[in-house]
Amino acid sequence: MENQRKIRVLIVDDSALVRKIMSESLAPFYEIEVVGTASDPYIARDKILSLNPDVLTLDIEMPRMDGITFLKLIMKHRPMPVIVVSSLTQAGSSRALEALQSGAVDVLAKPSGSYSAHEDGTKLAEKIKAAALARLGRRFSAPPASPPRSSPKTPLVSPRVTVPSPAPPVPSSPAAGHRQYDPRTLILMGASTGGTEALKHILTALPGDLPGICIVQHIPAYFSQAFANRLNELCQFRVQEARQGDRVSPGLALVAPGGQHMVLRWINNGYQVDLNERPMVHHQRPAVDVLFDSAVKAGAAPHSLAILLTGMGADGAAGLLNLHQAGTTTIAQNEETCVVFGMPREAIRMGAAQLILPLDQIAGRMDRFAAEKAVFSRP
Repeated sequence: MENQRKIRVLIVDDSALVRKIMSESLAPFYEIEVVGTASDPYIARDKILSLNPDVLTLDIEMPRMDGITFLKLIMKHRPMPVIVVSSLTQAGSSRALEALQSGAVDVLAKPSGSYSAHEDGTKLAEKIKAAALARLGRRFSAPPASPPRSSPKTPLVSPRVTVPSPAPPVPSSPAAGHRQYDPRTLILMGASTGGTEALKHILTALPGDLPGICIVQHIPAYFSQAFANRLNELCQFRVQEARQGDRVSPGLALVAPGGQHMVLRWINNGYQVDLNERPMVHHQRPAVDVLFDSAVKAGAAPHSLAILLTGMGADGAAGLLNLHQAGTTTIAQNEETCVVFGMPREAIRMGAAQLILPLDQIAGRMDRFAAEKAVFSRP
């Protein structure tokens, strides 16, 4: 263990207190070494060049140059895994999503007075370990905006990131817009690191008449609502953050709230969502396994399609296996298109994945599932 190369982290934040809290919370993790801190992007630029960190944590609101402007410069001149740190506000959440679209691999809530050195330090450490494994060439976001006017004094030189072209929209079937389903028909999706952009890539390519969709994306509380709202603006069906008692219905995608597990129950001839704050599973809440296992218990398996996307760790793999064994069609994202090939790899290793597909083919398979499950359609 002692000879293992540590993950070198540079913390960039204008608050000395936040830099201190984050540095101290990472001290117990032998795999991680905080090699430096910086109070603004100009200092960070020099330390990136001198310290060569593996992962950067980056505040969004900073003096002299804001974090997103700096992030875009990093992605252009010296691509590296970046975790953005943002305040728990509506504006902060929107900016965090902009950062994810601009190349950041994950988002972290800014430490506050209620910060727990153990629990939140563990979350931070897990995000850093995932980010260190991220393959930036697997980004599926839209191209970033034109380069900002501000630029560091010294260029950060490194090979450019290769960004795959977005997949074309799935051609709607002749019955699209008119399909109806048995109320047990369901689509389940789980994702972690890299998942916000992967989900956007898939869902925005789909027609509006799909069965009900339930999504668990590992994302902090407060950011999940902004994520759901952004998808709702882009998709042909409704997307919203799940609320206690919501009913799953065709043309609606429910996103589990950050900080709460999402459980499905079969009540009054339909699926109902229950939310809870029970202990974390795989260091996560919401956890994909919790959703998947609840779907098995609700009797959804023979009527469902379940998809496990990019992310570190094993969350969702056991649940996907349970679904597969109970009759669900199961898909794991392939290694080549994952930002982090952890969760899908574990599912494949366990024999949980019936299909292993690149990201560009998943929307088409979802539309095909919908066409196969439609009980009534009008041309």
